Amino acid sequence: MFQIKAKLLYNKGIKENYFLCALEASKIALKASPGQFVNVRITDALEPLLRRPFSIHRIQGKTVEIIYEVLGKGTRMLSEKKEGEYLDVIGPLGQGFNYERWTRRYEPFILVAGGMGVAPLIFLAEKLRAVQSSKFKVQSIVLIGAKTKNQILCEKEFKQSGFKVFVSTDDGSKGFKGKVTGLLKRQLRTMNHELRTIFACGPRPMLKEIAQICARYRIPAQVSLEEHMACGIGACLGCVVNTTDGYKRVCKEGPVFQTDEIIWEQ
Repeated sequence: MFQIKAKLLYNKGIKENYFLCALEASKIALKASPGQFVNVRITDALEPLLRRPFSIHRIQGKTVEIIYEVLGKGTRMLSEKKEGEYLDVIGPLGQGFNYERWTRRYEPFILVAGGMGVAPLIFLAEKLRAVQSSKFKVQSIVLIGAKTKNQILCEKEFKQSGFKVFVSTDDGSKGFKGKVTGLLKRQLRTMNHELRTIFACGPRPMLKEIAQICARYRIPAQVSLEEHMACGIGACLGCVVNTTDGYKRVCKEGPVFQTDEIIWEQ
């Protein structure tokens, strides 16, 4: 974990209310793993006081990319930052995806992203691409869910990483009409019975349903939880989640957990 002053290389809108930001942060880039995050101080002023956590979206050499949606004062202020400004950044933080053992076993797998859940999965997809055989890549797919077609993020980037991509929209404006979990059920019914695993990120109700689906199909799965955080380093206990091994801190022991270790009924 490092605390650095990171130079803002670009901060550009990619869709309505969605921005892609690149930070010059070589120490963080060198150590980062898919599923980890950075904690960014938006301003030196007293408000907003707390840092904002962002999943590491992609590593490009010495550059750390994050993708975010403008939802409140903090992200609005971040969207107004200009190239050349500096941000106080702590990272990499948390425990990422345990993906290497699955690639060694040559199992097809599925990446499932709901809304802003695409953020950490691009980094994971690019890491997986680097270690997969070409045959294995064909067997693996990405499912992206959004409310409307205008909110579908990173479809092109996943395809460039060698994955077949399917999308779902709540309103049916593109792809499967309904939740991405419905699309997942449909895909599982059409896939063969080879061993596989699922990596997912999105809203908690989506992840809870994925856990239920995986239990039914006896598929191991890892999910990245989206929880409100205060300190981001495990000190304040503000982001705990109940697990089969007691309460764990999402910012420290997570944000990635196995679905069968989380107690979802809360």
